[in-house]
Amino acid sequence: MEPNISIPKDVYAAIKLPDEEKKKLLLNELAVSLYQKGYLSFGKARALAKMSKWGFHEELGKRKIERHYDLENLKEDLEYGTQP
Repeated sequence: MEPNISIPKDVYAAIKLPDEEKKKLLLNELAVSLYQKGYLSFGKARALAKMSKWGFHEELGKRKIERHYDLENLKEDLEYGTQP
């Protein structure tokens, strides 16, 4: 089961973007924030943002957020790299 997050309609409507861009923005902001705070690994955060590794890396760079990289991240990257 995939959890859903509810956003109040008035808050969603207040986002100053076209409707088709709002979901992407929210996922991106959530992914970056959770990564920055150490709640998500790089791989999981970029998956949440639905971005490529390079795209997410560039996004972090634009925001001057340093990459956290440890043995667990290396294992995830190796697993991801061996998936068909």
